[in-house]
Amino acid sequence: MTPPLEPLDSMIRRSPLLLVIADGFGCADAGPSNAISEAHTPRLDALMHSPLSTELLAHGPAVGLPTDGDMGNSEVGHNALGAGRVFAQGAKLVNKAIADDSMFEASEWHSVVASGRAGTLHFLGLHSDGNVHSHTDHLYAMLRAAARDGVTDCAVHILHDGRDVAIRSALTYVEATEAVLAEINAVHPGANYRIASGGGRMTITMDRYGADWDMVRRGYDAHTNGVGRAFRSARSAVETMYSESDVGDQYLESFVVVDEVGSPIGRMHDGDGVVLFNFRGDRSIEISRAYEDPEFSNFDRGRNPAVNFVGLLQYDGDALVPKHYLVAPPAIDRTMSEFLCASGMRSFAISETQKFGHVTYFWNGNRSGYIDETLETYVEIPSDNVEFNKTPAMKLREITDKTIELLRSGDYDWGRLNFPNPDMVGHTGDLTATIEAIRVLEECVGQLLDVIAELGGTLVFTADHGNADIMYTEKNGVRTPLTSHTLSPVPFAIFDASGDVGYTLAPPEGAGLSNVAATLINLLGFQAPADYDPSLITI
Repeated sequence: MTPPLEPLDSMIRRSPLLLVIADGFGCADAGPSNAISEAHTPRLDALMHSPLSTELLAHGPAVGLPTDGDMGNSEVGHNALGAGRVFAQGAKLVNKAIADDSMFEASEWHSVVASGRAGTLHFLGLHSDGNVHSHTDHLYAMLRAAARDGVTDCAVHILHDGRDVAIRSALTYVEATEAVLAEINAVHPGANYRIASGGGRMTITMDRYGADWDMVRRGYDAHTNGVGRAFRSARSAVETMYSESDVGDQYLESFVVVDEVGSPIGRMHDGDGVVLFNFRGDRSIEISRAYEDPEFSNFDRGRNPAVNFVGLLQYDGDALVPKHYLVAPPAIDRTMSEFLCASGMRSFAISETQKFGHVTYFWNGNRSGYIDETLETYVEIPSDNVEFNKTPAMKLREITDKTIELLRSGDYDWGRLNFPNPDMVGHTGDLTATIEAIRVLEECVGQLLDVIAELGGTLVFTADHGNADIMYTEKNGVRTPLTSHTLSPVPFAIFDASGDVGYTLAPPEGAGLSNVAATLINLLGFQAPADYDPSLITI
C-alpha cells in the first residue's frame, strides 16, 4: 500500500499544476535542420529562456538505456518522468540476459525451441539496430542459439524501420541478416534459415493503442498465412519497391518470399514456435494479442494456427500480454501518481490516441488502467489514420480545448498532457511539415499559459526525447532526412503565475527526466519520497 506524502510546510501549493510534454522536442543548435528554431515561437522562447528553465538529459543511462549512444524514446522517457527514478530498461535487460545466458536457460526458451524442433521456429520484429524497439544483435544471438539447440527450420519475419535509423537503410539490414542466416545454414547441416515476410513498420504489424487494427491484420496475414506481394527474396522486394516510389522504409508495403513455384516459404502452422523479438511494449501488444488471445475479435484471423507464442519481454504486466516471455521487464513501482492518489490529489491525463498510452500506461510504470478511478480522469482524443505530415497540427487544438475545459472546471489539482506532433511529424522527415507542427505547438502552449495565468496556477514544460530538433544531416552538399530520435537534451521550464515564487531552480549535476517527478511533487506542496531522484527546485 503506497503511503500518502508528507506536506512540505515551506511550500505553497501551485494548483492547478499542468505538465506539458512536447513529445520529440529537443534542444539542439539553431540552424536550417532544426524545425524548432526555424519556427516562429516567441512564447516558447520566452519560457525556455526564463530564470526557471534548464535542460535535462533524456537518453542513454539517464533513462535506463545501456550507453550514451542510445537515443531516448517515449517509453523510457515517460517511465522516468512518472517514476521519479531510473530503471534498467528493455535493451539493457536483454543485453544482460544474453550475456549471462539466462535467456537461453529460461523454460520459455526451451519450450519455444522444442516447438521449433518439431516444426518451424519463427522470429518476428523490427529489423534494425535502432535500439528503440529492438536490436538486430538480439535477433542474431537468438538465431545462433536456436541453431545450437537443434532447430533446423527457421523463418524470420522482418519489419523495416526507416525511423529510428536512416530513412532508406532496409537493404543494409537485409544484407547483414542474410549473412547470419547463410553462416548458420553452412555450419549446421540440414538447417534452413531464411527471411520469409516483411513490410514497413508503419504499414503493417506495429500499430499501438488500437489506432489502426488494419495494420495489424495486414502483418498477421503476411507473417502467418503468406498473404502479400510475392518476391523471391527480401532483397528483391525492397529493391523493387524502392524503384517504384520514394517512400521511406517505414511505409513499404507487405511482402512474402515465395519459392520457385510461387508458394510462401514461411507460413506458420499448428505447433510452430513464434518469438517476437521487440523489447518495447507499445507496438508489440496488439500483434501479441492476435497470436495468443483465443477470444481475439479485432479482425478476422482466417486460418489461425495454434502457435507457441513468446515475447522477448512481457509488454503489458497488468493485462499479462504476452503470457510467456524470455526476459522479465523492469519492475517499476511507487510511481508519482500512486503517491499523489494516496495523498488525495485529483488529476487528469490527456493526449490523442497516438500518445495516449504514454501519459497513462508508460507514465504509470507500464500499468494499464487507473490507479484510483475516483481521483483520476483519462481523456483520449481519437487520432486520424493519416500520414502525419499531411496534417501537422494533428489533434493539438482538440487536446488544448479539452485541457482548458478540465482546468477551468476546478475539479483537478494537477494534470498532464502529451502534445505528439513534434515527434510524429518529425518521424516523417518532412521539415516543412514539422516547422508547421512546431508553430501549432507554440499556439497551443500560448493558450495554456494564458489560462494558467488566469487561474493563478503553474505550468511545467518539458519533453521526453529529441526529434524535431535535427531533421536532416548534410554531407558534401547532400541532405539526408533524419527520421529518428536524437541524443539532444530536452527543455524544462516552469511558468508560475504567482510571480513571487519562493523557490529557485537548482538542477543537480547530470539532471534528467527522472528529476521531474520530485519537482512536481514539491510544486504540489509535498515532500518527495526519499529515494526519488532530487527535485530541480530548492525552497
